[in-house]
Amino acid sequence: MLLNALLLVLSSQGVWTRKSEPSLDEADAGFFRGSDKYDFAVEVPAAGMECFWHFAHQSGNFYLTYMVRVFTWVTGMASDPQLFVTVNSPQGALMASKNEAVGQMNFQTEVTGFYRLCLGNHNNQFGGIRVFVNFGVIYEGFEESKREMEEGEMVLNSTLAGIEESVQKLQNQIFHMWRHYNFARMRKGKDHYLLLSNFNYVTWWSATQSLVILLSGYLQLCVLKRLFRTDSSRPRC
Repeated sequence: MLLNALLLVLSSQGVWTRKSEPSLDEADAGFFRGSDKYDFAVEVPAAGMECFWHFAHQSGNFYLTYMVRVFTWVTGMASDPQLFVTVNSPQGALMASKNEAVGQMNFQTEVTGFYRLCLGNHNNQFGGIRVFVNFGVIYEGFEESKREMEEGEMVLNSTLAGIEESVQKLQNQIFHMWRHYNFARMRKGKDHYLLLSNFNYVTWWSATQSLVILLSGYLQLCVLKRLFRTDSSRPRC
């Protein structure tokens, strides 16, 4: 509990942040709607933090999926793969937090504005980490609200309404399938980089051990030659 409180204090400090959309005034907030989903990998240095700002409207479903791959340039391994992740509302309230290597978050956005997503590598003081991140906002009720506003102006027949509802459900199912596919792709990328790290680790240590063996053999040969060497200035029996 004390560790989580300390990490929350660290996450509230000023760090390098990135916004997914440009800033806007309150008068333009109702007319601005940008990209709703992002999928990328980011490297967080040892004891460092990376933060991102994502714009979301009210009544949206915010989701986040992440997976950690730990690496160090010296040994190819690190001690703690856990990542401290926090999501704060535009007012600064904590919406969700996790301290795990792999995690998923889902919550409903209650306020329109920029939500802050921070990835803290405070658990690992000596090794950097590569994080596969997939986050965004789903507005599942947007089409229904729009259809309710237009009911007074036009009448849709039952067949067209059924088709639209089926298409909307199909789009949502495809989107969730896409999320699961991204999660599987993250796991595959993590395994790929782990194999590369282990390969480099084994290669360098094998080369080092071979060099040590050759050097020790050469030193032993020199010692044996000195044992059998005779001094020509001394008289022989």
